Amino acid sequence: MHSNSYQWYSNPNHWNRVQNPYQQQPHNLQTQQLKQHTLSTVEPIVQYGLKEAQVTSYLHAMREASAISYLIGRGYDPQTAHQIVESWEVNEMFYP
Repeated sequence: MHSNSYQWYSNPNHWNRVQNPYQQQPHNLQTQQLKQHTLSTVEPIVQYGLKEAQVTSYLHAMREASAISYLIGRGYDPQTAHQIVESWEVNEMFYP
């Protein structure tokens, strides 16, 4: 089941079919601000994930950092998102 859900990612031609609306536009102030805001928002989560990977595994750390980022995108503040994801763990593992 998991391999099918990630099939789009493993297909190198997938990205060639996806149109990026910003690809053809010059880097104006709005796109630069979006880039800066996005990267500065996820940077603490990336750093947390890298530290988490040292004591768990890269797979676990990627899931955790991705879940936190997803919840932030859904409107949760970073601290609450982190607490929610941590509450899903049992012995440093995510179970169904």
